[in-house]
This record gives sequence, C-alpha cells and structure tokens, in this order.
Amino acid sequence: MLARIIQFALTQRLLVLLGIVLLAGGGWIALQRTPIDAFPDVSTTQVKIVVKAPGMTPKEVEARITAPIEVEILGIPRLTVVRSIAKYALSDITVDFEEGTDIYWARQQVAERLGAIWGDLPADISGGIAPMTTPLGEMFMFTVEGGDLSLMERRELLDWVIRPALRTVPGVADVNALGGLVKSFEVVPDKARMLARKVSMAQLRAALSANNRNDGAGRLDDGEEVLVVRTEGAIRDLGDVADIVVSPHPTEPVRVADVATVRIGALTRYGAVTRNGEGEAVEGLVLGLRGANAREVVEGVKRKLRELSPGLPKGVRIEVFYDRGRLVDRAVATVTRALGEAIVLVLVLLVLFLGNLRAALTVALILPLAALVTFILMYLFGMSANLMSLGGLAIAIGMLVDAAVVVVENVVSHLVQRRAGERLPRLHLIFRAVREVALPMTSGILIIIIVFLPLLTLQGLEGKLFVPVALAIVFA
Repeated sequence: MLARIIQFALTQRLLVLLGIVLLAGGGWIALQRTPIDAFPDVSTTQVKIVVKAPGMTPKEVEARITAPIEVEILGIPRLTVVRSIAKYALSDITVDFEEGTDIYWARQQVAERLGAIWGDLPADISGGIAPMTTPLGEMFMFTVEGGDLSLMERRELLDWVIRPALRTVPGVADVNALGGLVKSFEVVPDKARMLARKVSMAQLRAALSANNRNDGAGRLDDGEEVLVVRTEGAIRDLGDVADIVVSPHPTEPVRVADVATVRIGALTRYGAVTRNGEGEAVEGLVLGLRGANAREVVEGVKRKLRELSPGLPKGVRIEVFYDRGRLVDRAVATVTRALGEAIVLVLVLLVLFLGNLRAALTVALILPLAALVTFILMYLFGMSANLMSLGGLAIAIGMLVDAAVVVVENVVSHLVQRRAGERLPRLHLIFRAVREVALPMTSGILIIIIVFLPLLTLQGLEGKLFVPVALAIVFA
C-alpha cells in the first residue's frame, strides 16, 4: 500500500504539486477563519440569571427570589448543577448543563421556566437571563477620561453614546458600564407640607407614575388631511417633575413642587471603580459572545471606538487598559517564532551534516505545509487556535523534523551511491530510498499518535485543557 502511494506521488508529480498548492491555500484560508483566543474555553454549557431587587437584604433575596427560581429550574433535562449567590439587592443564579448541550436549547429551557415563575416574584424586581458569554468573555476594558466632565456626565456619555454603538459590533454579547453616577430625578417628600395639603405618600407616588408618558388622543379629519392628536407628558427636566399635579383642584391644584423638593440625584451605588489610586473612574467592559473570535471582536471594538472619537465632547478620550487582542497576538507570535526558529535550525543542521542545501530546504518546507494542513483539520473540527492547541503544534514540529530528516537523508544517500557507479534512473533510486524507510517511519508516527490517544479520553476541565494539545499533535 505504501509502495503504491510512493509510486503514484513520483509518477504524478504535477498532480501532487497541485494538491500541495491547494492544501497550502486551504490552510491559509482556514487560519484566517479559525477562532483565535489566548486560552481554551474551559467553561461548561451554562446559563446565568441575574435579578435586581432594590432594597432587599440578602436574606429576603434568598427567600423571595433565589429559592423560588431554583425550585422552578430543577427538573430541566440534562441539568447538572444549580448554584446561586444572594447579595444585597441582587440574586445571581448559575445553571450548568451536561457537556455537549446546545447553548441555545439550554437558554430556551431556562427562559421558559423563568417566565413561568416570574409572575409570582416581587413586583419591583428587574433582570433576567444574562448575555451569552463565558467566564473568559471579558475581552476589552477602557475608561472614559478628560474633557472636564463630572462622573455623572462621563457615565451618561458611556450609557447613551459609547455602549449602544459597541453593542452593534459582531461578536459582542454586552457592554457593562461600571463606576460613575447614574443620573436620576429625585423627589424628596416634605411631610409637613404634605400634611398641610392633605396629600398622602400613595397619592404622590401614583401621580409620578401616571404622569410620565405620552399618549395618543385619536385624530382629526381636516378635508383630505388627517391630524394626529397626542398628549405629551413624558418628563424631560426638573420643571416637568415639579409641575406634575398631585391633587387636582379648580383653583388651587397641588403640584409636586408644593409638597416635595425636586433635584438631580443618582441611583444607589453598590460599588465604585478607581484608576491607579487617583480617584474614581467610569469603566466600560466589553463581553464577547460564547465561541466568538477574540481577535476579530477586539478589532471591531477598536474600529468602532475610532469612529466614535470625532463625535465625543472636546478633550474626552478613551483609555484602554486591557486588550485581549494583545494577549492573542503574543500567543500566536510565540508559536510563529517557534516555527521560524525550527525551520532555521533545520536548515543549518542539515547543511552542516548532509552538506546539501536542497535537502535542507526540502525538510524545511515540510514544516509550514504540515502546520497549514493542521489548521484545516482544526477548522473542520471546530477547534480554536489558543495557547494549548498552538503549543501542541509547536511540540509536533520536532516530530515532523525527525521523520522528514530520515527520509531525505536516505534519499540523499542513495543518490550519492548512484554517482559512485550505479546507472539506475533517478526516480527509481528515490522510490527505493523512500520505500526502505516508509514502513518504519509510518510505524513510528502511528506509535506517537497512539501515545497521545489517552489524552483524548479526558473529561471535564482536564479534557478541555489537554485534548486540544493532543489533537494538534495528531493532526500535525
């Protein structure tokens, strides 16, 4: 079998050369399309539920929100673990599924169970299923600096300008806004004035809730035209809040300004962000989708930030302090450097020991070709290029050199012997030389593959760390 393959390769050299070109081109395309990240994704298929409950203590959150949701979640097929954390005004529930469970199916199951129990939970809660990301999904972090803007103004710029734009980047799951002050209109009731005007707290709250919306009031026909009638009641500034009528009266209506103080405030904060110990800052945290190409996501975020820069207030700048793309570039550069150094060392050593530059170049060309074919298989098997898989490719380089050197050295030896007196055709000598070492070299390669097969049986965290290494070596 091996002899026939060798014979075919020698007799159909043009076809083999064309196949090599196609493999190299396919490998380059696969390299461009293969997801590249710094680390392998070691997380299980999981769905996170985050529920905000203003004013509730951890004990109340556990009893009224976390426990009912957990009971409702139990029983979902392929469910493995449900764990939760109850904090002040926050419930964080993580639902883990078996390996291989489709993430979209899992999220749908959790959403159905959550929708069934949501009506029984406290009325003033908010939240739901978190974005489809992983624990390693934090890809890009930056702060909003300069421009003599206050913390509230910087947070407003991040919430209403930068964050919506970044969420349109392909591969971005969400953009978390951290730090700063979230602007709000505060109404501080004055009990004495409320008592004097016979206004209750329930009336004040009802008036504020009912008077912050725009409504349609039908339409009027004017000949061939139709006029749409609307009432605008949405709050735009402090004056609108102060003018809301709490208690109607023909001559002396009671307004919010009559019974309370209206002012600009901020939502309750549960933490803060500081930068280099110099004071508070406003931070944006970009989360990548599960399975997204980290390098492409980071490049898309940078491109979008460059587009936004001319439209930002004067003096405002975006300062990046974490960029996953740099880590990915260093990981790829490490393997690229290892491959380049191996090729140079092979050239030098083969020239020194064989004294034949053509033989050295032949062996050296095998290394990048094997790497490109490896990328094709990685792409077909859905693997990402990360430190572990690329590290396995770097390990395989030494093995590839070993087999190639034996074959080329034997061919060179037979060609030298021909010059000493043999008159056999050149291709026949090459066929004989390759056939002599084909079986032992193939057996050696198969033994190496068999040695790494037990790694493919690893499960859980160990499997996600070491299976890419074994597969990369086997593919190479």
